[in-house]
Amino acid sequence: QGRLVESGGGLVQAGGSLRLSCAASGSFFIVATMGWYRQAPGKQRELVADITGGGSTNYADSVKGRFTISRDNAKNTVYLQMNSLKPEYTAVYYCNARARGSLYSSYSNYWGQGTQVTVSS
Repeated sequence: QGRLVESGGGLVQAGGSLRLSCAASGSFFIVATMGWYRQAPGKQRELVADITGGGSTNYADSVKGRFTISRDNAKNTVYLQMNSLKPEYTAVYYCNARARGSLYSSYSNYWGQGTQVTVSS
């Protein structure tokens, strides 16, 4: 059974940088779009950025120019470089992948366990 393993969250001052990583490990037949979502206390989970297997990217307006998403297809790993961080970016960040577990399964959404990002003012 495949799973997503995240790393890289933590505490940083406003204006600082963090890099999140998420590896799709275990048994995946195909990993298509991968991305990052975040959920702040009392708010709904929202898309931060995603990237297709071909490298096409999509960003939330609030992070354009500050965050960069990339992936290593050979490693089934997605990265989120976060620069010029602001306190309002404080949230739990979740990795997401649309993937097939086997040749005989359809696409499903997989989620990581979440990693806390806290930006202090």
